[in-house]
Amino acid sequence: MQQQPGPAIPKILPALLSGLLLWLSWPVMPFTLLIFVSWVPLLWLMHQPQKGKRFFGQVYLTMLAWNALTTWWIWNATAPGSIGAITVNSLIMCLPWLGARKLAQKRGRLSGYLSLVIFWLCFEYIHLNDWGLSWPWLTLGNVFATRPDWIQWYEYTGVSGGSLWVLVLNILAYEWLRQYMNTRNAFPKKPAIGLLLTLVVPLLISFLIKPSVQPGKTGYNIVVVQPNIDPYEKIATGTFDAQLGKLIRTSESQIDDSTRLLIWPETAMYSPFGFEEDSLHKNYFLAPLWAFLKRHPQLKLFTGIESYRRLNSENKTSDSKRIGNTDEYYESYNGSVLLDSNGTLQTYHKTMLVPGVETLPGFLKFLTPWFEKFGGTGTGYVKQKERTVINTGEWKLAPAICYESIYGRFMSRYVNNGASLVTIITNDGWWKNTPGHKQHMNYARLRAIENRKWVARSANTGISCFIRPDGSVVQAEPWGKEAAIKNAMITGNGDKTFYVRYGDIIFQVAALATVMILAALIFLWIRKKITR
Repeated sequence: MQQQPGPAIPKILPALLSGLLLWLSWPVMPFTLLIFVSWVPLLWLMHQPQKGKRFFGQVYLTMLAWNALTTWWIWNATAPGSIGAITVNSLIMCLPWLGARKLAQKRGRLSGYLSLVIFWLCFEYIHLNDWGLSWPWLTLGNVFATRPDWIQWYEYTGVSGGSLWVLVLNILAYEWLRQYMNTRNAFPKKPAIGLLLTLVVPLLISFLIKPSVQPGKTGYNIVVVQPNIDPYEKIATGTFDAQLGKLIRTSESQIDDSTRLLIWPETAMYSPFGFEEDSLHKNYFLAPLWAFLKRHPQLKLFTGIESYRRLNSENKTSDSKRIGNTDEYYESYNGSVLLDSNGTLQTYHKTMLVPGVETLPGFLKFLTPWFEKFGGTGTGYVKQKERTVINTGEWKLAPAICYESIYGRFMSRYVNNGASLVTIITNDGWWKNTPGHKQHMNYARLRAIENRKWVARSANTGISCFIRPDGSVVQAEPWGKEAAIKNAMITGNGDKTFYVRYGDIIFQVAALATVMILAALIFLWIRKKITR
């Protein structure tokens, strides 16, 4: 866009404007449409004649504003974690823009646009994999979580399709505005038509493929419990008996002879030292739980648990930790367990751990003492490597503990392995009554669409709910309420969507294209050096 006569625009203002537009468009703000122009001010800055350091500062200001305004609530759970997530994530987000600007300067405007799309999608793809600092909360495709009617085609593309849609529309919007300004206010028709079609066609496709969700009768029902236990009370010594009693009492208010599955939230079974998984039936403190399950022999309970296992030198793994100077080892888990009146049926251990709170990557282990001082952990939990479904008999569960539910491809692997119901157990109470728990619940709607499966969500302090395969929410219980909800309409099937079968194709293509671009640039640089 050419400079127009008149007072110069302080370049800090477009940078802040982009950050503000991104925040206003993000769940649970009501202005989702703003996402399609949120990058326009930053695109203008990308094409201004200025030093690279200045542009880096502008991009970082945009990303910092977006991250801080959208995820400030992390502070309520962990002060150092929030500072780390906001500042480091903002820094990483600058890389695609810096690379795109460099290519735009060397190869032209079109190359800049293409490289921005490719680099940004590659960045999101890396962030959706467990590389140590994975934090995909602000993946662009997540922005439509409160607008499931717009993105029913996620069953083919996953969130990568939404990210691509956002990027392309922003570029088209900027190009229309640039031509409008450069042609002395003459209306550029061709860019306007392209912009309109790119906006409308995906909406039309979504309308045409939206499934008709017919309620089905299985003859059985599922009960989800929201105990509303203060998370800081939960970890206090001597409170477990009361918490367990509350969970049982709330469950009893809804279960009946047709209830086959009961779901409790993350770490519903909590002890300061954890529960030994191999001896749950012998644990004195769990006697009321076993008595409850004996009263309902038809029932299976899927619940979160803070647990550990003892191992010896023969069955230990590379993640096991030695107990003192003995030949015994142990592993700690943020886990879940399927129980019935006879004991433990299956266990699952959380895989996608929250950086800084539940784990630290190897290259940041030197920060362990500092993180642990502020409530985080450097040693972390041991992860489960397999995507094994939890079989209740009536349903096959895709288990997700808290943060794991924002990883689309991670969850779809369970469905590819036969899961018929997505179950999310979480404790969002650490964030208090802020946008965080609302964003988290709405992201679960994306998993329903991608997999075309029902979602049953149990959140300690809310929002607990059921979500249909089209992303619509039913029986949602609000924040801060003790409740139990029951649904007899959930049917499971083995159908697999295109996304379940083939995964994040758009992200993978972008990653491959990024490698090819970088390889080509390195080759050209080497050839130039040799020629000189």
